[in-house]
Amino acid sequence: EVQLVESGGGLVQAGGSLRLSCAASGSTFDDYVIGWFRQAPGKEREGVSRFSSSDGTTYYADSVKGRFTISSDNAKNTVYLQMNSLKPEDTAVYYCAASDYSEYALKGEYDYWGQGTRVTVSS
Repeated sequence: EVQLVESGGGLVQAGGSLRLSCAASGSTFDDYVIGWFRQAPGKEREGVSRFSSSDGTTYYADSVKGRFTISSDNAKNTVYLQMNSLKPEDTAVYYCAASDYSEYALKGEYDYWGQGTRVTVSS
């Protein structure tokens, strides 16, 4: 069992920055995939970024590429999403999700989800 807790959300002005954290506890993985998702009111959940510990590969949605950076601190069992040059359209609840890498590779699904942290970007 893995628990994920997001933090770092808040209210910022357009052009500002936030760093979201996703802290894992309980049973953790040696080889994992962490994904960041967001969901704005009335919109579908969308994938924002993904990190695979097995090879260090990353993924970014086109809408955030060049502005967001995913990173990890294995000693703290924490994955971060640095968000720069924030835009009002980035406003959403942000969720992190995790899976064992092999399970993700087989299923294409995440097994664990956090509760979310709200990001509001004002114009």
